[in-house]
Parts: sequence; C-alpha cells; structure tokens
Amino acid sequence: MRRLLPVLFCLFAAPSAARADEGRADADTVIAVDKVQISAIKQGPVLRAQPVAATIVGSRVLAGGRLCAVKHLSQRVPNLHIPDYGSRMTSSVYVRGLGARIDQPVVGMNVDNVPVMNKDCYDTELTDIERIEVLRGPQSTLYGRNTMGGVINVYTLSPLAYQGTRLAAEYGSGSTWRLRASTYHRSGERFGWALAGFYTRSDGFFENLATGRNCDSEQAGGGRLKLQWRSCSGLRIDNTLSFSLLDQGGYPYAYIGEEIVRDGAALIRPGEIRYNDPAGYRRTALSDGLTVRRDAANYSVSSITACQYSDDAMTLDQDFLPLSYFTLRQARTEWTLSEELLFRSHDKGRYRWLAGLFAFYRHSRIGAPVHFKRDGIEELILRNANFGPVFRYDTDAEELLLASDFRTPAFGAALYHESTFKFGRWTLAAGIRADFEHTRLHYRSRASFDYSLSIEGGPAGQHTAAIDERSTLRRSFLEILPKASVMYAFDETRNLYFSVAKGYKAGGFNTQLFSDILQEKLKAQMVSGFDDTDPSLMSYRPEKSWNFELGGHFSCAQGVVRGDFALFWILCRDQQLTVFPAGAATGRMMTNAGRSRSAGGELSLQVVPRNNVVIDAAYGFTDARFVRYDNGLEDFSGNRIPYAPAHTLSLGAEWSVATGADWLREVVLQVGARGTGPIRWDEANTRQQDFFMLFDAAVSLRHSRYSLDFWGRNLADASYDVFYFKSMGNEFVQRGRTRTMGITLSINIG
Repeated sequence: MRRLLPVLFCLFAAPSAARADEGRADADTVIAVDKVQISAIKQGPVLRAQPVAATIVGSRVLAGGRLCAVKHLSQRVPNLHIPDYGSRMTSSVYVRGLGARIDQPVVGMNVDNVPVMNKDCYDTELTDIERIEVLRGPQSTLYGRNTMGGVINVYTLSPLAYQGTRLAAEYGSGSTWRLRASTYHRSGERFGWALAGFYTRSDGFFENLATGRNCDSEQAGGGRLKLQWRSCSGLRIDNTLSFSLLDQGGYPYAYIGEEIVRDGAALIRPGEIRYNDPAGYRRTALSDGLTVRRDAANYSVSSITACQYSDDAMTLDQDFLPLSYFTLRQARTEWTLSEELLFRSHDKGRYRWLAGLFAFYRHSRIGAPVHFKRDGIEELILRNANFGPVFRYDTDAEELLLASDFRTPAFGAALYHESTFKFGRWTLAAGIRADFEHTRLHYRSRASFDYSLSIEGGPAGQHTAAIDERSTLRRSFLEILPKASVMYAFDETRNLYFSVAKGYKAGGFNTQLFSDILQEKLKAQMVSGFDDTDPSLMSYRPEKSWNFELGGHFSCAQGVVRGDFALFWILCRDQQLTVFPAGAATGRMMTNAGRSRSAGGELSLQVVPRNNVVIDAAYGFTDARFVRYDNGLEDFSGNRIPYAPAHTLSLGAEWSVATGADWLREVVLQVGARGTGPIRWDEANTRQQDFFMLFDAAVSLRHSRYSLDFWGRNLADASYDVFYFKSMGNEFVQRGRTRTMGITLSINIG
C-alpha cells in the first residue's frame, strides 16, 4: 500500500503548474480536446471533468488516421468493437460485452445533437468532422432507449469557427477512390453557411467464384448543407440538412463446411466464396435537424427537431451456395420525426440541474419476399414432408413465394431530470428518466403451394396448401431509468468517480423469422393440418442492465502523461441475442437470454514526451458470460457471450519532424497496432477467433495549405475472421480485409 500511494499522488494530486501544456501537442488525441466541447448540449463544457468513461477523437486524429466511418473507431476506443462485415446495413456495435447484430442497437448515435433513429444508417461516410465523442456505459437517463452501452456523438465542422475551402482525393487498394469537397463561409459576425459533398467507389476485395467478379464493390455519394446564426441576445439557430446515396455489393461470406459434391463434381470447397444469385444493398437517406438554443441569465433552453427518411433494400442469395435454394429481398421505407426540449442551468454555483422532454414517431414499411427455388423446395419442403414410407409428396413447381409485408408504426415519449450538487471537491449527481414506447406490427403473410400426394404407391392426388394471414401485434414498454454518481476532483480535469446507472434497450418483433414460420405452416398443412407454431417467437422482450463503475481521469509529470481508466460490473437481464433456429432454418431471430454479467476494465493513455512526439495507448478487457441461459436444448450458463471480444488494444505513435522549408512545414511518421480477441462465435463457445493484431503505418508531408499521406493498413497481412454464422445448418465466415495501401491528397484554400 505504501508503494501505491506515491503513484496515486503523482496521477491525481500532483501540482498542475503546466496545465496549459496539457494541450500542447498539435495533434489532438483520443484522450481530450477540451476546448471544443462548447457545442455539446447535454454534457458539461469539459468531458474529462464528468463522471463518465469517454474517448474523444479530434479532427487531426480523424484526418491523420484516415478514419472515414464510425466503424473505424473500433479497437481505438477501449472495449468498443464494430466489425466490418456484410454491407453498410450491418452496423453492429459491441461495447463492454453488450451488443446485437440485428434490430435494436446497444449504442446510440447523434450527429450535431440530432439522434440517428435507424441503426442501418450508422455506417456512412464521415466528412469534415470536428470531433467524435464515445461515451461508454449506460447513457439511458439523458439519451433514453438503446443507449445502455453508450453513445457516439459526432460533431461536424462549424462555418462560424472555420472559413475556407477544403478538397481531398484518395486512392487505395481495390481501386478505391474517395473524393471530398467542402466550402465554409461567414457573413458578418452572426451567420455562417457550409456546403460539403463526397463520392466514393471501390471495386471490392473479395471475389465470388461463381460469377468471377468481386462481390463487395460499392459506390456512394452525398452532401451536407449547414447553416448557423447567432443573435446578440443569446439566441442560436443551427440547421443541418444531409443526404446520401449508396449502391453496394456485399456479403463476401466464405463457406467453411465439408466439401459439397453433386454428380461427382465439387460444387463448393471450404474457404470459397461461391454463390450464384445476386446479393447487394442500396440505400437512400435524408436527414434534417434544427437546433434552436436560447441562453437566458441563469439557464438555457434548447429545442432539437429532426426529420429523417430512409429507403433501402437488401438482396441476398440467402443460402450463399452455388445452388438454387432461396433468395430474399428486404425493402424498407422509414420516416421518423423527433422533438426534444432541454432546459439546463448554467454551470454556476453549487447546484446545477437539467430537465428535458423527448418524443418521437416512426413509421416503417417492409416488404420481405423469400423466393424458394427448386433445390430449396426439394431440400427444405419435400424432404421434411417425406419422412415415412407411407406418404409421398411431390411437386412440379420451380419456385415458391413466401411473401411477408409489415408496417411498424411506433411512438414514444420520455421525461428526464438530473441534479448535480457540488461540495468543495466533491460532486454528487443523480438523475431519473421515465421512458415510454408503444410499437405495433401489422403483418400479412401469404404463400400458396401446389403439390401431389400418393399413399403407399397409389395414384397421386393434387392438393394445395395455402396461407393468407393478417394480424397485428402490439407491445408497450415503460422503463424508469435512474442513475447516481459521486466524484472527487483534485482539479478541473483530474478526478475519481463511482457511478451506478440503469440501461435499457427496447424490445421488438422478429420479422426476419416469418419465412421460417410460413414454412412450418405449409408443412403442417401438408402433413398434419395442425399448426403448432409458438406465437412467442414473433417478438422479444426489452433488455435491461445495471452498470456499476469506478473510474477516473488523471495526469502527471506536468501534463506529459494523461489518461483515463474505468472498472465496471454489469448485471444484465433478458439480454437480446441473435440466434439461428435449430435445423435447416432459413431465417434468424432475436431471443432473450435469462441473465448475464460483464466485468472488466479499460485504460487510455497519452504520453507527450516532446512537443513533436505523441504516444497513445488504449486497452479494454471484458469478461462477459451467461449467468442463466437455457434454450430448452442446452444450458449455456457460464459460457462467454458470443461476438463480444475479450480484449481490445490500440497502440500508436506519431513523430513530427520540422523541415524549415517554406514549401513543406513538417514530415509526420505514424505507426500503430490494433488488436482484438478472442471472440466466441456461438453460445456453446465451440468456435472462436483468436486474438489478432493489425499493424498500420503512414508517412505524411504537411504544409498549412496541403498534405500528402502515404499509408498502409494490416501491413503484416494477418489472416483473421470478422464474422461467423449459420444458414440451413451450413457454416460461413467473412475474412478480414488483407493488406491495403493508398495515398491521400488534402488541400485547404482560405
């Protein structure tokens, strides 16, 4: 204990005479960019002075690290894992052992304080971002539903803070192009406007051997118009209009089962990507967010109004084999309206408060027809029906349509409040939120199948199994979400805290299971005439958690070393898991595990030994296990939760060398390593991806007006898997991207 005290004294209580030097590194880091926090509405002016585990990635790190999407933050933020697989519709986020592949996210996302209500729109191009904040741990009291793992706040560049024109062009492996252009202007002291646009295209990296072409090519484009106005009386108005278009291949899933042979020839071998039907994803997204803020003498009031529209379609060769089993086209159109009113006292005095009202309405239309082809009819329908010698089923049909149409209107409202009391160096905070949501599923499922039936070799009779069902499912959720924290501050940015908070993730409906339900209904009509489909499979319950956290923010050696740490213990009930029904199922479903717990810690460090050298490190450890989970076939209690990595590691160093030349200000050398794993792929923990490391490097030639970057990722060409799943009992993985290299040119005019 006596050895530990000097260390704690250095980290938390050492004098900070050189506090001004804490921001001396020209390169902002994943630790702090405190001076730019003023645009955040719900947090205080300095995140490091709050009782929260937060990582901040500033504009220089985003540009220098070529972080073009939120998923590129994976591993760089402790215990944050966003695997890059499938298509941009697949925006799975895992943090501290929590997460899910489909439906409700575990982490919320806001762009310029406007919530992104559709998880499928998380993965989009980042253009001219001022900073990104990643808050870990439940943020449900302030942000509500689907933030039990944390919140990602994205802030775009302000035309009132920067004026000029920015151009960028990038070329890399896979014939990948990225083009960006933006212009920022200020009219007087009070009004500014910005226009930004981007275009990307790639030929892809994974070949589909059945077609001889890469299956993950993509094209995307979009733009943003941002308007800002400030009055002399404390009124602020911001409006951001953005849109994007995406046309993408995808789903480079490699088969890993035993070789499949037909007519003496190998159809597919282990490790091959070989499917014969089209697959891809397209998306149109439009969003407009209006923020109005009025600062009075002792408080401020803010209104955040948002309208969001998305129209997307996913096309899948759902068996991912060179056989004609079945295909899916899921098309969805969604409108969302949201409004938030926030009242907040100024950060003065011992008592501070915050109160708000949030409401939203969302309406989705989904069409999800599944087309069974001849191989699928024979293997999944007729083979299951012909289980005995007495009855013989057959059909001449070459295709079977299982059609499902859904409408899912939902609305919700919430009231929340947070109070903060400051007593000397101690700060006590408590908050509570009442969150209500009502959602409905109007569905129509229909199928018609003509078949023949012969009994004990007799003449065949013609029959039809037909289904046309309409119904409505309703679910309402009401959650009370409290939180409390106590913090001891050594100074403005060095502190220790302990917090307790409840997290909440909404329930929903298993629309992706309806094709399996229709199959079972058809087979029931053909064989027994009795439908024993379990109606509880159509929906799943909300997920809830309690998070206990001990953490702190520290610095020592006159600001040379800065960092954050957190230890957490999470108790989770009804954890939502994406599973595949037993047997030759074609769909996937969300289910609820009984209880689970997650324990771990995380550490972020920044070391600035010299003005031109910055060293960053981030490490996260999570031990997430089922406490009680029995699916009726197997007891998984004690097993690790799938898809959540046990370790995340990021190491990086940047060295800037001044040249003294007018045409070249400095040469910047960057090296880094990112590690993840092990990752269990199933509830039984029979398959896993071991821990792997990816090594990156870059050389940048920089001037105040331009920069030229030469970069490489996964330079050691490590082989690893980023995803695993089953379809019809067959196993597939997506391999991680191999070595990639490129060059980026950026120009600033202004």
